[in-house]
Amino acid sequence: MSAAEPPGDGDDQLLVVIDPVARRSDGESVRIAKDVLSAGARAKICLPDTAEEFARALSRRGARRPVVVGDDHALLRAVAQLHRERELAAGVLSLIPVGAAHALEVAHALGVPRGAVAAARTALDGAVRRLDLLVDDSDGVVLGRLRIPAPPPPPPGSGTPHAGVTAVWDTCRSLVTSLVRPAPVAATTNPGTHRLRIEADGVLLSDLDTPVRDLSVTSQGGGGLADVVVRTGSGEDVTAEAKAVTVSGADFRYRADIQTGGPVRTRTWTVRAGAWGLMLPGPASADAAAGARW
Repeated sequence: MSAAEPPGDGDDQLLVVIDPVARRSDGESVRIAKDVLSAGARAKICLPDTAEEFARALSRRGARRPVVVGDDHALLRAVAQLHRERELAAGVLSLIPVGAAHALEVAHALGVPRGAVAAARTALDGAVRRLDLLVDDSDGVVLGRLRIPAPPPPPPGSGTPHAGVTAVWDTCRSLVTSLVRPAPVAATTNPGTHRLRIEADGVLLSDLDTPVRDLSVTSQGGGGLADVVVRTGSGEDVTAEAKAVTVSGADFRYRADIQTGGPVRTRTWTVRAGAWGLMLPGPASADAAAGARW
């Protein structure tokens, strides 16, 4: 993380966007956050009911500094919206975390306080931290961690031979197929592994002939680099630091923070250094939060 900066002009005007999931899941925390924010600044409260209304409220924020009340999904939605508008670098976001514990892991890893009161006070009086962002070649964003986990095992019975008339047709189809094209090499992919080509800043970490169980790309938070870990089928870890990671191969899905993307056959993620600002506690607390791992 970079050094703390004071909030910019207009920091006493807030646009408080309250995610509908937060209103349903914990109305008391939402009320407390509204009271603290309204007591400390001129706050306009928005209660969107849909993702479209959420985006529209952000796009009409004017000089107001946005404060999102919600979980990781709401934070990601806000960052993605401002990134698409190419307004992310010009401002700063605040988050009041409200939601289930498993839906707040990204926020807590970033150093956002856990309680509504502490988070609201941080939104008012905290320090701006410039954070790195992983951006892919489809303009998707990753705040902290990208993963390509092992593919799930085939469903039970998927390889069970058919019986009766269906078995006869399967045999005929296999015979015709073997006559018109060579049989594939057996066991081209071990169960629970991918065949992927993985490059970090142009350096080959793994090629298609090496089974991969897991790929992890984790933003370091600041400095413009990400930690890359390739876990091979043999259990060996290949590690690197990189600004850009390219993955290609057969159709694969990936986990970007708490969202699933794909299937795709190739994708490149690039670190944008200091691409966005988040209000966090003062220097001492923020330095401690910087040590958190994803």
